[in-house]
Amino acid sequence: MITKKPSLISTAVGSLPHTNSDEGVDLIFECFKDMPLFPQMANVNKLEDMTSQVLQNMPGIIFDEKNNKFLIDNESDEFFIALEDFYMDYEAIVCGDFTNLNKYKISKPYTSTFDKFISKIKNNNTLSFAKGQIVGPFSFSTSLTDKNNISVFYDDTLRDIAIKTLTLKALWQINEIKKANKNITPVIFMDEPSLSHIGTCAFLTIDINMVKNILNDMTDIFNSYGAVTAIHCCGKIPWDMLTSTNVDILNFDAYSYSDNLELYSNYISNFLDNGGIIAWGIVPTLDVNELENVNLEILDNKFQNIVSKLEKKGINKNILIKQSIFTPSCGCGGLSKELAVKACRLTSEFVENVKEKYKEKVF
Repeated sequence: MITKKPSLISTAVGSLPHTNSDEGVDLIFECFKDMPLFPQMANVNKLEDMTSQVLQNMPGIIFDEKNNKFLIDNESDEFFIALEDFYMDYEAIVCGDFTNLNKYKISKPYTSTFDKFISKIKNNNTLSFAKGQIVGPFSFSTSLTDKNNISVFYDDTLRDIAIKTLTLKALWQINEIKKANKNITPVIFMDEPSLSHIGTCAFLTIDINMVKNILNDMTDIFNSYGAVTAIHCCGKIPWDMLTSTNVDILNFDAYSYSDNLELYSNYISNFLDNGGIIAWGIVPTLDVNELENVNLEILDNKFQNIVSKLEKKGINKNILIKQSIFTPSCGCGGLSKELAVKACRLTSEFVENVKEKYKEKVF
């Protein structure tokens, strides 16, 4: 079970543009000493992309050369043979028998950084948290298709395979982190960009309660093995939906989508009262011009404005600050290396600024 949750620290969302994995990992450990992660580096290998990274050994996965994408072939004999073993493995693993967990690892060429990340957290006596990540179940199952180009979300069996695959990928990360350093609490981020489109014409038929149940089921499993859970959504986050899940941390683009945050103050207040943590994506990474021009003063003014609005809505400022961590607004993989470095360092500097400003009231 979870013994501690992060407070007033910083981490990254996931991706970096670097072509040298050592350089990328070094940047992570330079900037995010309190919650490092293994960065996704698609410029090293495209299989490190957020969605592709979790496909290793997933039943039925094939690469469609014609359409240049991965899909599930659920019609082959190999699929049904693999499926039987997959379900047997899953049931054993979630019940605590990790004998076959390594079958669902993330290894080269799907990551060039995980082993380096694990090596750096070993024997680190000052580190309290380490971050792993998977693409979220909704974004994954609505983007992955079968051979008929139908999203697996709309097929009960294929959706279940997708969810269970992600669960195993996360459990493998949790186990590897805990084996490397028993004093570290793993934190699993589920990257869910597609959640920002729930309720739009793209997903009018989606059962929101089903999505919540999926997130809750996965969260409960991760929590039971001692991991803190998080959802990252870089669009307009559905606060009313996500604050009613069991997820510990909600990560949103605070730079671009904070203007109407006070409209959800009741939901946010309940989330905080239940021990929830807000991860403020305070440094812009989706707009190059904004990132080029932003500085610590601009970020501080923006954050103080958000906090002031929420305080006027009845949210205790000190509790809000204490139950906060900070990230870039999204991954840095689409940036130049120089701007990615700026985003990471500025995030790290920002959290130190917040800690200095509130240390007498929060600590």
